[in-house]
Amino acid sequence: MRKSGVLLPVASLPSSYGIGSFSKDAYRFIEQLEKAGQSYWQILPMGPTGYGDSPYQSFSTFAGNSYFIDLEDLQSRGWITKEECDAYDFGENIHEIDYYKLYKSREKVLRKAYQNSNIKECQAFVRFCDKEQAWLDDYCLYMVIKMSFGGKSWIEWDRDIRFRETEAMQKYAAKYEDDIVFYKFQQFIFMEQWEKLKKYANEKQIEIIGDIPIYVALDSADMWAAPELFQLDEERLPTAVSGCPPDGFSKTGQLWGNPLYDWAYHDKNDYTWWMKRIAHHQRLYDIIRIDHFRGFDAYYSIPYGNETAEHGEWKTGPGIAFFKVLWESLGDVEIIAEDLGFLTESVCNLLAESGYPGMKVLQFAFDSREDGNYLPHNYTPNSVVYTGTHDNNTTKAWYQALVHEDREFALEYLGRNAGSADEITWALIQMAQSSVASRCIIPLQDYLLFGEETRINTPSTLGGNWTWRLEREDFNEELIMRIRQMMKLYGRIRK
Repeated sequence: MRKSGVLLPVASLPSSYGIGSFSKDAYRFIEQLEKAGQSYWQILPMGPTGYGDSPYQSFSTFAGNSYFIDLEDLQSRGWITKEECDAYDFGENIHEIDYYKLYKSREKVLRKAYQNSNIKECQAFVRFCDKEQAWLDDYCLYMVIKMSFGGKSWIEWDRDIRFRETEAMQKYAAKYEDDIVFYKFQQFIFMEQWEKLKKYANEKQIEIIGDIPIYVALDSADMWAAPELFQLDEERLPTAVSGCPPDGFSKTGQLWGNPLYDWAYHDKNDYTWWMKRIAHHQRLYDIIRIDHFRGFDAYYSIPYGNETAEHGEWKTGPGIAFFKVLWESLGDVEIIAEDLGFLTESVCNLLAESGYPGMKVLQFAFDSREDGNYLPHNYTPNSVVYTGTHDNNTTKAWYQALVHEDREFALEYLGRNAGSADEITWALIQMAQSSVASRCIIPLQDYLLFGEETRINTPSTLGGNWTWRLEREDFNEELIMRIRQMMKLYGRIRK
């Protein structure tokens, strides 16, 4: 069945307290998607973010971002008042997230709610802590120790706790007992609110597509708690880190800096940690988009300490063996493979053998620097087409910046002699929707014909990313009806 959806990070939703959350605005957005004839809401990873604010560099691959907790819900429970929330500064710009002000204010508000919650007497909370113990205890202990060291990553902690010596673990757990419960409280409320929101979306026949980054952050509870999963030296420092080699988009490549997996260890242990990770994300999402699918076939290894990605080398990943274990362990998990960039024959073979749909990005189809073939006449139904992703500019800004030759080719392919950036954006949306790809996902900014100021992320840059916010009035009834009509025209509306 042909279906369509919208890409919009949770953080970009409008809200009253500085960042998108699981508030009434999220429920309203789901209702708007339903009215527009959509079947999917695609979001970004929802983990707690640190330096750089990237959801792809989270303190935990299992934990949720406490910024997304709906404060109005906590008000309705009597744990905090509206006046108390309003007394804090969450940022004044309704178009932009101010992470510094969120960092200074959110925890204070949530701690006040926690102190009034009597959460330790809540049986649902007790059951949650018991059920999620495998990751929850390590994450919460990690965060309180991290705070005790002024926010430093675990690789800069004292040796006894960095190496998780028993006496040190017991010392910190006892010293920060109440703070640990506070972090558990945040995770409980996050999950409770998210599951309620997801249930509402599913009742409206909207499925959630969520991201799972292939790598975890160096500064994470995952690494500290399970160093054996990664390529580390005797001091538990990475021997190599992740990235991408130089290409037409970056002369020095992309240095992501994530630790690399010890795939031999994972294979020997039947990929147990990975199976737990994917099972956890099955609860969060209906469909999982695996970011950097290529890494399962071959991964780019950059010596730790290098300042660019120029001197890395490709190494062999686990391949189809990983997915065979996945199918045996978890059955038919719905997955979208992020297979963008230069693809070798072995990557294409892995994708074909897995049976997962790959991604087609229209902006890449008309970019002469891009080696992949993303032109719609080459699509198959088992694919997901996008005008752009969170890492692309908006389609309007992309078209405005196209070099002459690429713009001429785009116009020729569209069957046009000319057109404004707004007209071409809409034409590309129509091209995506009319393609044979069974799924089509459009960033909301493209439907809104927004420019570069609403771009979500520019890869290989630090600062100014992940900040755009939607205004409540932007996604209006006229646009919703126009999208719905397009769904009817191209057979993507639910019957």
